[in-house]
Amino acid sequence: MQELQKREPMSILVVEDSRTQAELLRHMLEEEGYDVTLAADGEVALRRMEAGRPDIVLTDILMPGMDGYELCRRIKQIYPGIPVILVTNLFDPADVLRGLAAGADSFIVKPVEPGLLRSQIEAVIRAAAMPDHDDESPGLKVPFAGSTYTITAGKLRILNTLLSTYSIAVAKNAELQEAQEQLHSINEQLQATVEDLSRSNESLEAEILERKRVEAALADANKKLQLMASITRHDLLNQLAALDGYLDLALMLRERDPANAWKHIESAGGMVNRISNTLRFTADYQKVGAASPAWQEIRTLVEQSIQNTLRISVNLINNVPPDLEVYADPLIGRVFSNLIENSIRHGVRVTTITFSLERDGDGYIILYEDDGVGVAADEKEKIFSYAYGMNTGLGLFLAREILAITGITIRETGTPGVGARFELLCPGEVICAG
Repeated sequence: MQELQKREPMSILVVEDSRTQAELLRHMLEEEGYDVTLAADGEVALRRMEAGRPDIVLTDILMPGMDGYELCRRIKQIYPGIPVILVTNLFDPADVLRGLAAGADSFIVKPVEPGLLRSQIEAVIRAAAMPDHDDESPGLKVPFAGSTYTITAGKLRILNTLLSTYSIAVAKNAELQEAQEQLHSINEQLQATVEDLSRSNESLEAEILERKRVEAALADANKKLQLMASITRHDLLNQLAALDGYLDLALMLRERDPANAWKHIESAGGMVNRISNTLRFTADYQKVGAASPAWQEIRTLVEQSIQNTLRISVNLINNVPPDLEVYADPLIGRVFSNLIENSIRHGVRVTTITFSLERDGDGYIILYEDDGVGVAADEKEKIFSYAYGMNTGLGLFLAREILAITGITIRETGTPGVGARFELLCPGEVICAG
């Protein structure tokens, strides 16, 4: 065939209503060295053939007006020696039978592969050069899917058509297998991506939850700091007014009653100490919530508090299990230290201090117990008030504020005369295994 092409390019008429498809076929065929003419429909194709007969016709099947089957039938009636190849999007046994009944020599399925296009044209040309004595047969009636097709083509053309359809089927099957393999590979990649995305989402959700906790804790701490600033400002103004009053009285009495004047000066000195305590308390309070809450191992916090506070012989028992963490303000260690210091300072006869942990529904209770004199019934709530905190350094008031940042509450439930017992109630979301 290559020698034939060198002598004179073979002419091919392409009948295609889609300009894009027509130009694509023209490009493929011209790349193979064929002389290509285009027609947009069947009527135009027949007029072109009257002007000059092509060596072969490639026609689309689905076209407005005259479809490819009818065009093929008319070409075979007028120009029986010109091979016709049907180019179609459809492909089932009925297509093959309709094509054979119309006199088609072969089929090509869209999208057209250049290699398959070339091989089908070559096969049709070879078959056309070989005489088929069965072409004059009266016709074979083939019933299929409710229709009957009359096929007049000879055995050679039928065989060539079947071989062409088989080649297409093999090629499409290979494409399908390749596509299935690619789909399987893509599915595995997609599954891996989904798993990665799921892990990323879990990590992001945990990060968002942590950020919300921190933001809520900082917002709460900021509100408390503003409240404390207002309270201490009011207290300081009152204390300064009292100090000014004592000094005024001392000035008025310094000559006629020096003894009383000195008493007022002593009272003013006490007021200065009170103002100093208020300022120190305010300095301690402003540290509450200054740093973000964090997960901290409870047993380690207790051990560090022991090392930071014990200066006398007291038996301290740490029964908190290891590897349990609490989500709290970094100052929580000072809460434990303050409890120990209060026992030593106010417990009178404390010999043993015990830290332990109890389950409480979904949460936990951190228990602090000593064997001192305990807390009087009418003071169990007072010890957490602002006045106590101001007079005793860090104080249980600040301890309650530190714990409240992450939703932990504290209460005293001991028996007076038997010992103090402080319960730190921790919701389930602020304690976890480390």
